[in-house]
Amino acid sequence: MTDIRHITYEELEDFLLSVNEKKFRAKQIWTWLWQKGVGSFDEMTNVSLSLRTQMAEHFTFRRAEIAQEAHSKDKTAKFAFRYEDGKMVEGVLIPSGERVTACVSSQVGCPLRCSFCATGTMGFIRNLHYSEIVDEFVLMNRRAQELYGNGITNIVFMGMGEPLLNFDNVMTAIDKITAKDGFGLSPTRITLSTAGVIRGIKKLADRNFPCGLAVSLHSAEPAVREVIMPVTEHNSLHDLQAALLYYHQKTGQRITFEYLLLSKVNDTRQAAEKLARYCRPFPVKINIIEYNETEDGIYHRSYPNQREEFINYLKNCNMVVNVRQSKGQDIAAACGQLVKQGQEATK
Repeated sequence: MTDIRHITYEELEDFLLSVNEKKFRAKQIWTWLWQKGVGSFDEMTNVSLSLRTQMAEHFTFRRAEIAQEAHSKDKTAKFAFRYEDGKMVEGVLIPSGERVTACVSSQVGCPLRCSFCATGTMGFIRNLHYSEIVDEFVLMNRRAQELYGNGITNIVFMGMGEPLLNFDNVMTAIDKITAKDGFGLSPTRITLSTAGVIRGIKKLADRNFPCGLAVSLHSAEPAVREVIMPVTEHNSLHDLQAALLYYHQKTGQRITFEYLLLSKVNDTRQAAEKLARYCRPFPVKINIIEYNETEDGIYHRSYPNQREEFINYLKNCNMVVNVRQSKGQDIAAACGQLVKQGQEATK
């Protein structure tokens, strides 16, 4: 049977007419689905039992469940979500004062295989449907209220997967989460992070994307970025810069660059100079991220003096630079650490 969340409002109205119900019932059902986030027909308490029974005969709920949960000493919480086919992704809640940020995933695994990211070791398994992405939000929002006394205030698409390679589902999920007849979260409180998929960035520009855009840049030197981020092979730094300029001209938005400092790889004075030059065509904010070292030992965190020299050079160029504090390292919930092994990837 079809998941009821996979049909349009008009298709829901057509179904109601086919079972001799009034069309206005669609609004009631839609509110339960996309504003209250229910996971069963029985939870729709203002819908008659007979209609709930008919819906259950024609539709199903393929609802995610929280399979695992871990808590950090800094109050970050990590969740493993299991879907009906047994596939799993991870999501993270990061509290900070009155803000609660949810880091959500868009794919099971990731096809980009960035060399510093644990998710890339999974390979690509499949895209998440928009209803599965919304499930992450719904389930984490409930846990946020229980854990912190406050629901989710911000969302970052910085979990597992490349959002722009699952474009339609990610856009629909954002539409559901921000809609007035949905969860009503402001688009300005959502940030989409991409490794630099040029075609997707242009599509965002053409639809005047209302959310924030963050680009995982990590190097403005072509030879370096091609090694640490294979996506560069088909999305060159030159073409990425042109796409970002187009995005800024279309939307008027400042672009955020995420920059992971790797010792003796991208943290030199020369790397800082090239980054500053790369940012000249458009306004940017640079988030400096400390690397979370892994057992393979391929990369190491920048030494404090090297990090400070890199940051100070950028600030002396009148650039907006923030050092992002890494949260949840003790439960492998920090940037680049999300991974669920034991799932079959596509080659």
